[in-house]
Amino acid sequence: MSPSLLLLLLLLLYCFPFSLAAAAGDHSDSFVFEFHRRPALPGLDLARQLLLDDKLRQRTIRARLEHARHRRRACGVPHAPAPAPAPTSFDMPLNSGAYAGAGQYFVRFQLGTPAQRFELVADTGSDLTWAKCRRRGDDAKSVSGRAFLPAESSSFRPILCSSDMCRNSLPFSLTTCPTPASPCAYDYGGSEAAVDNHSFMKKKFTVGLTACDRRYSDGSAAHGIFANESATVILSDGRRRKLRGLVVGCTSSAVGSSFRASDGVLGLGYSDISFAYRAGGHFAYCMVDHLSPRNATGFLAFGPAPAPPPPTAGRRWRETAISLDVEPFYGVGVRGISVDGEMLPIPASVWDLAAGGGAILDSGTSLTVLAEPAYRAVVEALTRRLAWAPRVRVEPFEHCYNWSTGAPAVLPRMAVHLEGTARLAPPSKSYVIDVAEGVKCLGIVAAPWPSFSTIGNILQQEHLWEFDVANRRLRFRRSTCRKRR
Repeated sequence: MSPSLLLLLLLLLYCFPFSLAAAAGDHSDSFVFEFHRRPALPGLDLARQLLLDDKLRQRTIRARLEHARHRRRACGVPHAPAPAPAPTSFDMPLNSGAYAGAGQYFVRFQLGTPAQRFELVADTGSDLTWAKCRRRGDDAKSVSGRAFLPAESSSFRPILCSSDMCRNSLPFSLTTCPTPASPCAYDYGGSEAAVDNHSFMKKKFTVGLTACDRRYSDGSAAHGIFANESATVILSDGRRRKLRGLVVGCTSSAVGSSFRASDGVLGLGYSDISFAYRAGGHFAYCMVDHLSPRNATGFLAFGPAPAPPPPTAGRRWRETAISLDVEPFYGVGVRGISVDGEMLPIPASVWDLAAGGGAILDSGTSLTVLAEPAYRAVVEALTRRLAWAPRVRVEPFEHCYNWSTGAPAVLPRMAVHLEGTARLAPPSKSYVIDVAEGVKCLGIVAAPWPSFSTIGNILQQEHLWEFDVANRRLRFRRSTCRKRR
C-alpha cells in the first residue's frame, strides 16, 4: 500500500470511527461499514465556562429563594392562582447551546407584531421572559448582536411605573417613577465587575425598596422595562396563533456569560407572569445530549400531553410531586441518592427546605449542584469506584481522570430517589462528563451547607419531563427526544 493511500485511510479512521458487522455470519467475507461522525468535544474552555456560569447562577437562585422566603414570611404573599388551561397544544425546537459556548438550551421564539425571531434560553428558574431590546433613541451599541425593536411592533405596550402591577407583582421592578406615564423598569442587579468575580458574593439588598419588596443583586445583570407584548406560536395542526398580553422584558443592557450566547430568556418558572403559566401551566421538554451539534433537536411543548405509549424496557414513566413553595422554582422532594444500589449516608436535613436545604429542578443550570454533605457522600462513592483510572489535575474541577487508558464495561450507576417511588437513573455520561480529549471529570459541584441542591440540565438530558403545575405533579422517562405524539 502506498504511503499516500495509507495516510488517507488513517485520516478516514480518525475522522469517522466505524464499526464492522458481518453481513452473513461471523465468518463472512462481506462487511458493512457503519460510519459515525465524531461528536465535537466541549473543550476545556467550555467546561470551565459551564462551571463558572453555574456558580454565578447559584448566587441568583439563592437570592431568589431568600427573596421568596422573606416575602412569604413578612408579607404573606400567596401562591399564584392555578393557570387557565391552554386553548390548544404547540411546541418549539429545543437545541443545546454548546455550539455557542453555552451550557443552556435554546428555543426559537417569535415576539411582536409582525413577529421578530430570537433564540432564548429555556429556563425553569426564571419567571420573566425577556429579549435584548433596542428602543428608539438608544445607542446602536447599547445591545450587541440581534435585538428586539419595539418601535416596529404594533402590539408592544409598556407597563406604567404607576400601575399596581409594577408596584406589587413584577419581579425586580424599581420603585423609581419619574412620571405616572413612565415605563416600569427592572434591574436584575449586579455589576460587570461582579460577573467576573469567581467567588460567591455576599447577598445584599438593593437600595430604595420597601421592606416587603426588597430585591437581591447577584453576578449577572439585566436592565430594561416591562411591557405587554404578543408572541406567535405554531399549533400542533400547523396553524399560527397569537398569544396576546404576555408580560415581557425589553432589556437594554445585559452582562453575564449566560446572556452573551442568547438573545434573552424564556421564563418557564412558576409565577403568574411566566410564559409557562400564560400557556396553560402544562408543559414538557426533552433535552438532547448537551454535546449534540446544532442540528440535533429536542422540543419544548405546551398543552395537555397525549395518551402515553405502552411502556418499554427502561423507559417507563416515573411520577412525583413538585413543590411550589420555592417560587419561581420547581422544588422536588428527594429521599436520597444511591450509587450501585447503595443508599448513601446523607442527612435527611439536606433535602428539607425548612432546615435550609431542599432541591430544585433547573433547566438553566448545567452541572448538578449538591449541598456539601450530599456532595461529599456522592463523590466518595464515585471516586472509590473510579480508582482504576489515573487521576489528573484539571482546574477548577476537583475530580478528573485520564480516560485514554480504557474504561471498564460497567461504570458506577448513580440514582436520585425522589418522593414516592420515582427514581432518576441517568446514564453515566450525565455525571462523569467529557471535558477534554481523553479526560473526564465528575460533573457535580458542591454548595456550602446550609444550601439547596440543584438537578441541572446535564443530569436531565435525554429524558422527557412533563410538568402539570395545576396538580403539582411531575413525571419523566428516558427518551430519544422525538416530538410527543
